[in-house]
This record gives sequence, C-alpha cells and structure tokens, in this order.
Amino acid sequence: MTDTTVRIDGNTLRLPGGAAVRFIRTLRLPETGTHPLPPGLGEFPVRRVADHADTVPEAWRSRGGVMLPVYLREAMWLSFAGTTEPAALQVGVGKVCAVSGRPWSDRLFRDPQNYVVLPRQPWLDGINSGTGTVRQFVAVPLGLGATVEGQVTGEEVWGGVQLQSFPLGDRALARWREEERRRAELARRAAGPAPGYGAAMPMSAPPAPGAAPAAPGAAPRGRSAAAMGLGVGGSMRQEVYRDERPLSDWSRRPAGRVFVHLVTPPEWRRITGEAPPPSPVDRAAYTRAGLPWYDYYDQDADDLAPSGTLQDVKPVGDWIGDDHEPWQEPSPQQVWPLKDAPGAPGAPVEDGDW
Repeated sequence: MTDTTVRIDGNTLRLPGGAAVRFIRTLRLPETGTHPLPPGLGEFPVRRVADHADTVPEAWRSRGGVMLPVYLREAMWLSFAGTTEPAALQVGVGKVCAVSGRPWSDRLFRDPQNYVVLPRQPWLDGINSGTGTVRQFVAVPLGLGATVEGQVTGEEVWGGVQLQSFPLGDRALARWREEERRRAELARRAAGPAPGYGAAMPMSAPPAPGAAPAAPGAAPRGRSAAAMGLGVGGSMRQEVYRDERPLSDWSRRPAGRVFVHLVTPPEWRRITGEAPPPSPVDRAAYTRAGLPWYDYYDQDADDLAPSGTLQDVKPVGDWIGDDHEPWQEPSPQQVWPLKDAPGAPGAPVEDGDW
C-alpha cells in the first residue's frame, strides 16, 4: 500500500513522493514597483499540531497538520530544495490556489495550471499575479478581508497554507529514473577519478536567528487562537513555470497533503511554550550591510500566464495602511544572478478534515 504520510524533518515538510517544503522568513517589499527576489532570513520553526493537542484550538485539532509563527505583515517564501523526485505540488492560501486563483481541488488541471512542478520550480515567493512576476506572501489576520482568500471568495474561513503533492505515475517515474541513471553515469565518466561536488541551493536560508525554546508551561485548554492567513505585498521578478510533461504523466490522486496553520507569536509562545523568532530585520539596514538580493532567469522554461483572479488581489497596505519606512534600493552589485537549483524521514504529520 502506498504511504500517504507527510513527515516533519526539522523544519522541513516531506510529502510522499519526495517533495520537500521549507518556509523561509524574508524582507517585505514595498507595494509599488517590481523588485529582485529578497533574501532568506532563516527558516520558520514548524511544529506538529498533534504535539500540542491540549493547547491548540479545537478546529486545528480537527484539521491536523503543522503550525508556524508569523508576525503581522511578515513576508515568507517557500523553498523546495531537497525534493528528490519530480512532483506536482499544489499550494493553497486559504484554500485558494496560489497559481491559478481557482478554488482548492484534489485534482490537477492544466487550463489553467493549478500546481508547480518540483524540483523544476526551486521556490515560490507569492501568488501568480503578473507576467514573469509574483506578489509576495504577507501574513495578515482573518476578519479584515485582506487575505487572498477573503478577496477571491468573499469569506475568510480557512486561513493558513495548504499543500498537496502528486507523484509521477509508475511508467513516467520509471522513465525518469532511467534517464537520471544514464545522466549520472555520463557525469561519472566525464568527471573521471576526481571527486565531485554537489551544487548548493543558491537561496538556501541561513540558520534561523532567535532564542532557544523555552520550557513548556501550562496553558488554558480550548482557547481560540488569532487565526492568520496570507495576503499579498510587493511585486518581484519570478516565473511560475509551465509544466512540460503531459498531464497523463502525473498520478490521478494526491500522494499526501498537509494543512499549515499560521499563528501569532504570542499565541505560539502560549501553545508551544517556545520563544518565537525575533521580529524581521529592518530592510534598509539589510541593504546598507551589502547583503545580496537575487535575480533568477531560466531561458529554457515557459512562464505561466498570470491569473486574472489573482491580478485583482489588492496588497495588504490597502486594507491596514502603509507602514513602510523610506525604501533603499539595493545597488546593482548586490543583485546576484541565479540559474537552476539542483534537486530522511521524520515524525509523521496527522491529516484531518479540511
């Protein structure tokens, strides 16, 4: 029987079929203009809901999954480094597809495409809302109407992030493995006796800053946590790649799925007993320090057309005001060009009703 268990390995979610997902803290961009890819500032800590059943809201227990702490207006991106075999990954924000803008589905669709292809897509920083651009994922509370979910559906029921993976079908996977075996053999012959070195993920996050976890303490049972969802912020240059395989290559049913709950830092401390990460670093200070930004371009890939639904989503500043300090653009020397990124089980994550 096929294993459908999602596992947590450190702060990495490993979905059946080899897909790996990390949530990366980053700088929030201005909501005007188009910018290079912002840098990673460490991983969000990820914990299983089942490990804190006595302190999470009842709705979270029924949905299962994992949780992570985010500040109001904090930005994030999803890293897919470590994905071992091809996978079609659906990414939902409040059960709205971040690629197509359509409602969440347990099927893959091509017109419009409602998934990204791993490891071909090395990361995803936001919703597919422009030609060659995305609008940054930014955390906001439910109830204001500022989330993607609220603007697209008119309701804010789910919040969080949803992930669902589809592996290649048996025949397509066998072909891919044979192609990889031949490619590896040719590489070994070309390399000769010299040792090889694997390429590092260019946007892999540095070690997450923050205090060590505090000892868990008693917390009231059944209390409601302030629910968080994802709205959008500034625009950045990033392609969401069109799938080059026929849809029939993919499995017709998902291999696994997981609900990712977003929680405020005070609630994180109450639920887990751990100190949340520190607030995000000031953008101007980061730029003055000379640390890198990124431009990623792949001339061999086709970008998906933007979703008309997602193009109409307004940034969070339109709902809760603009708090940006004066923006300092990175110098040309700070913007690094990137190309393709290269492609251990942990504790199982419980799924639930959602």
